[in-house]
Amino acid sequence: MSACERLRRMLAQPNHTVTAVGVYDGISARLALNEGFKCLYMTGSGTAASVLGMPDLGITNLTDMATNAAMIAGLDPTVPLIADADTGFGESLAVARTVRAYMAAGVAALHIEDQPLNKRCGHLNSKELVSEDVFLKRLKAAARTRDALKAQTGQDIIIIARTDSLQSMGYEAAINRLRQARDAGAEVAFLEGITSMEQCENVCKDLENMPVLLNMVSGGVTPDLSVAEANQLGFKIVIFPSAVFSVVMEAAQKQLKQLKETGRQIVTDYRKEKGPRFFFEAMGMNEYVEFDKALGGQAYADGI
Repeated sequence: MSACERLRRMLAQPNHTVTAVGVYDGISARLALNEGFKCLYMTGSGTAASVLGMPDLGITNLTDMATNAAMIAGLDPTVPLIADADTGFGESLAVARTVRAYMAAGVAALHIEDQPLNKRCGHLNSKELVSEDVFLKRLKAAARTRDALKAQTGQDIIIIARTDSLQSMGYEAAINRLRQARDAGAEVAFLEGITSMEQCENVCKDLENMPVLLNMVSGGVTPDLSVAEANQLGFKIVIFPSAVFSVVMEAAQKQLKQLKETGRQIVTDYRKEKGPRFFFEAMGMNEYVEFDKALGGQAYADGI
């Protein structure tokens, strides 16, 4: 079963909400898989930061994002990856190329938004929008590309329509964009930057028969909801894009400050007990060693 088919079955389960934890590199993805998460989310802001060392201001390109997505999706092809695809990196022809690249990478679902190419994180201020016509053409290009490749190869991908119009145009206009997106071929709705419980309570009702995704950015503008609370409101997917990198950043800053000021690093009791091995084991070392041994390799015959 493909990862996309697996995600489709998850979405079809009654009263079930898919939890997709945000990952952005091999370490975060491995740790999420080790904890047993059944779906991953490749965050665009995390990718911009980890791959380029830059903010989420539309600087990443298709190669940056698709390469990172392919690496993450390839770690465990049975676990669906939902991936940020920004604006599709252009208009119709560029969007078609993006969809092909993400499908080739093994991505189960992608989301395309209605910001211009010089986009920004959805929880920042003063976001700009493209026209509804341009947005819908992006989605139609994505859907047409998906359908053509599915017919040719059997590959599939779920298209998620993200609108950032709530901030500047208001709730009703944003809902209308998502309804139009459904007619253009999108399968899941993503209302970015929800700011109130009233909006959280109404969006799934107002987009009846279309699964809705909730974005839980750590410290963002959206009310903080658990997966169980989101499920009660009817959301079918909850992504936690910054759940990992926000705490990694805090821990790293603490370590760096300590090292800079004292010349000594923080070494926890757990780290003293486990040594460097625990890190390599978390990255799958034992499985790779066993694979080599099963093929008659001798490199690790005496242990490692």
